[in-house]
Amino acid sequence: MSHRTADVAIVGAGILGLAHAYVAARAGKSVVVFERNPRAMGASVRNFGMIWPIGQPNGAMHQMALRSRSLWLEMLQAAKLSYRPHGSLHVLYRPDEVEVVKEFVERAPGLGYDCGWLDREATLARSHAIQPEGLLGALWSDTEFTVDPRQVLAALPAFLEEQYGVRFHFSTPVRSITAPHLEAGSDRWSAENIIVCSGEDFETLFPGHFAASGLTRCKLQMLRTAPQPAGWELGPSLAAGLTLRFYPAFNVCSSLDALRKRIAEETPEYDQWGIHALVSQTADGALTLGDSHENGLTIDIFNKEEIDRLILRYTHQFLRAPDLSIAERWFGVYAKHPDKPTVVMHPQQGVRIVASPGGSGMTLSFGMAEQSMVELGVLAGDAAHV
Repeated sequence: MSHRTADVAIVGAGILGLAHAYVAARAGKSVVVFERNPRAMGASVRNFGMIWPIGQPNGAMHQMALRSRSLWLEMLQAAKLSYRPHGSLHVLYRPDEVEVVKEFVERAPGLGYDCGWLDREATLARSHAIQPEGLLGALWSDTEFTVDPRQVLAALPAFLEEQYGVRFHFSTPVRSITAPHLEAGSDRWSAENIIVCSGEDFETLFPGHFAASGLTRCKLQMLRTAPQPAGWELGPSLAAGLTLRFYPAFNVCSSLDALRKRIAEETPEYDQWGIHALVSQTADGALTLGDSHENGLTIDIFNKEEIDRLILRYTHQFLRAPDLSIAERWFGVYAKHPDKPTVVMHPQQGVRIVASPGGSGMTLSFGMAEQSMVELGVLAGDAAHV
């Protein structure tokens, strides 16, 4: 068994692991990344690809999301990877939805959000992908953008390897960690800092710590259309009224209780399966639709047709596109804590477990990675100016 070294060793090549690799390597550290699969196959490639600060609660999490956004853009431009910088629209069809959004817009400047109210005509001028019938207006934000997660997760390792000398070992599970050593494949490694970004794998490394953490799993069902005709663009990523009760940013609105009550009374099935509706566009022009949320440590491997039907029924109320035929269906699973927005554990000196962005991994990954490096002393405390 050979013995090799690195400044930073990372377990997991999902977006959280890759973000840690980028921030550490950018700071001049030698980095090695281990991934048990031939490529990233988990939640990082099974999502909308939305960088979505508008959904994060005001304060530290929203600031982290904005910093993460800046790092995302820096990395995408350096790697020459495409993205859709078109912002977001929450489109509204019920008076109680309008009330929540207008309250949020009124409070937004003091909370650090850059967004605004659009009336019906201004909303339709922003996007030709919105159903006009019954439309009352929208919440507009230009902060959000979209990447194609499958494209980005496939391309990032080569960029990190070429630009920063990051070493990748795919199809190489890490068998054990006793800091500063870890065993992976036929090699034994030593690293000053070992960072575990293992997603919803709670059993392989430090299972006792995961069991005591309170983390659970969240399964979501998603769908993707066929690619839209050449030249047709979604424009801003879309959300609608159900989303207002889903993302914690809107919890500051006193009018949200009435909206939640109406949804629970009129359409309890949306609450039963944790359904809201988002729409983004992939690099090949397809539209990603979803999603639902089922929580529990044991994941049902079978999708529920009822959930897909409910997602499509609601989405078709606000989305219009040339081709809404469904080409792909899948489910994703991510780690989630019932109370904490993120979970960080220190099972050994020199080992850091970073888990549970709670469905916001694409949005928060680079900000969480930078925070890790500051707390580990790899970066100075004022990391935003590095």
